[in-house]
Amino acid sequence: MSDTKTAAVDAGQSLLPTYGRFPIALVKGEGSYLWDDQGKRYLDFMSGIAVTNLGHAPRKVKEALVKQLDELWHVSNLFRIPNQEDAAKLITDNSCGDAVFFSNSGAEANEAAIKLARRYNQKVLNNGRYEIITFEQSFHGRTLATLTATGQEKVKEGFAPLPEGFKYIPINDIGAVEAAISDNTAAIMLEMIQAEGGILLADPQFVKDLAQLCEQNGILLIVDEIQTGMGRTGKLFAYEHYGIEPDIFTLAKGLGSGFPVGAAVAKEKLREAFGPGSHGSTFGGTPIATAVVKATIEEIVGEKLPQRAAEAGEYLISELRSKLVGNSFVKEVRGLGLIVGIECAEPVASIITAAQEQGLLVITAGPNVIRLLPNLLVTTEEIDSAVATLTELLAGYNR
Repeated sequence: MSDTKTAAVDAGQSLLPTYGRFPIALVKGEGSYLWDDQGKRYLDFMSGIAVTNLGHAPRKVKEALVKQLDELWHVSNLFRIPNQEDAAKLITDNSCGDAVFFSNSGAEANEAAIKLARRYNQKVLNNGRYEIITFEQSFHGRTLATLTATGQEKVKEGFAPLPEGFKYIPINDIGAVEAAISDNTAAIMLEMIQAEGGILLADPQFVKDLAQLCEQNGILLIVDEIQTGMGRTGKLFAYEHYGIEPDIFTLAKGLGSGFPVGAAVAKEKLREAFGPGSHGSTFGGTPIATAVVKATIEEIVGEKLPQRAAEAGEYLISELRSKLVGNSFVKEVRGLGLIVGIECAEPVASIITAAQEQGLLVITAGPNVIRLLPNLLVTTEEIDSAVATLTELLAGYNR
């Protein structure tokens, strides 16, 4: 290919078109702000979709990463990795879990949870159970198993045949759960907040009834905390709001402050199901990844950031409801901590674009919901700025 032709080809054409990308190239981040390659500054209320919970380039995490880069990048999981052991202990010391498997992503963490649930039933309990019950509008990942677990048909199109062994029922309907349980049911998998599904919260009584139903029937309860974990909801983990303890819960996104890492966290009784050779990951829990995890958890726990997120989220939701009252285009403002949705009467894609033009980054949660995911250190002034921008934009859609 000639130099002229090479220069003429859009660099983006070298990528498979799996994303509907915005025409913005972000090149720098600090705290709650991002800058594009033209020098324009944006107030970030996406956080990389609930990833940069400490803001962009947090100092202590950066220091831990740089230190580790000078020492050791990668070794096989056939050796002990002290950072991995320390990171796992931080998770178990601050949760109901007892043992951790590190992966590269949230999808892989959920894949591990599904495999662990099935293997526990088939190799430890020897009951042959394999079926996983999940909920309509859920989202659990993009691997073949996790997209099959997802309760949204749009993510499954074109990927048949899908793995067997999944059932889908409406959330907050305990009767539907009871009807779906069979002799093959190994686990029930739940998001406390269906983020991709529209910021839909699980009802507290439903969750308590579900946990009791699982205990009575010997069914494992898996809680997907990929988007809700690491302080975002005002607790370190969203299950804490509900007074229950899952058998397995999964983490990613905010766990690594932007560094790719995931984790499946299990109760002690499941440990023997994942013996040597049963599961693995070349890059899961590397010295680099777990150095970042350690620093991230220490900052979130040490600085009491879940409490800060609870207070900031309460203020954000209150301000949105106050400023948007009387706007007939807005149907509801809902959320928990700093995962907030504005449900509108019609699709909101044009509002997302208009907000970008005004220097505010937000994202959808389904076609009609504006999703707000600021970092846990967001200031009152930054919240006021975002609310003012959204109020002004939504006023133009008031009917």
